[in-house]
Amino acid sequence: MPTLTVDGIPLHYRDVGQGPAVLLLHAFPLHGGAFDAQVNALSGRYRFIVPDIRGFGQSKPGEGPTLMSRIAEDALSLLDALNIDRAVVGGVSMGGYAAMALLREDAGRVAGLLLMDTQCTADDDAGKARREASAVEALEKGVDPIIQALLPKLVSAGPASPAGRQVEALMRAASPVGIAAAQRGMALRPDSKDILARYAGPALVVVGEHDAITPLEKAKQMVDLVTGARLEVIPGAAHLANQEQPEHVNAVLDSFLSSL
Repeated sequence: MPTLTVDGIPLHYRDVGQGPAVLLLHAFPLHGGAFDAQVNALSGRYRFIVPDIRGFGQSKPGEGPTLMSRIAEDALSLLDALNIDRAVVGGVSMGGYAAMALLREDAGRVAGLLLMDTQCTADDDAGKARREASAVEALEKGVDPIIQALLPKLVSAGPASPAGRQVEALMRAASPVGIAAAQRGMALRPDSKDILARYAGPALVVVGEHDAITPLEKAKQMVDLVTGARLEVIPGAAHLANQEQPEHVNAVLDSFLSSL
């Protein structure tokens, strides 16, 4: 994987395919390999830029919390380095938060917005407290407790399913420091309803029908904010629809991208 160094932090990424650029930002606590099914199926028509967010996969963590604005700035630096003026910007869960942060940073770079299994609201006090407890647990006990707590919520077919095993392998590549920094960064994210309301589209919102972390009502909230946004509910999927039902998501994504 090629590497871009931003503020002294080596960030790994993949640049695969030909056609309009599509930047994909992965969920917590995975890495860019979470989009393998999309890249493998669609890279004949689109150019996928898929970074490992700092602290995950092969990218090193930085100092302090991994703010969503920091992920957005890293992504913009990557687009700059690759001489890409505009890209479709997409993300799953935490990657969706970062995609909305990128929209806030530089809406002119966003040729289309893809929000998957995510939400536009900030954490309440209880949510922030849960993230801090998770951050401390990761630093004290490593990734195993995080996997045990989170994996059953990510995949509707369960941890022992093929998708569950794939997701667990991705999670095990995360560093405890990266996990803690991301949890603290997500706790600090702002509400993004204002930036979505100002965005003129195009936008695709995708949600797994069994997503209990960011359920359908969260998806509908985002769709209602963006004029002309399209909503797709993926049957048989929980919080990681693109990994649990890749063929369905690939078809939806291809339809959206080909319409731009």
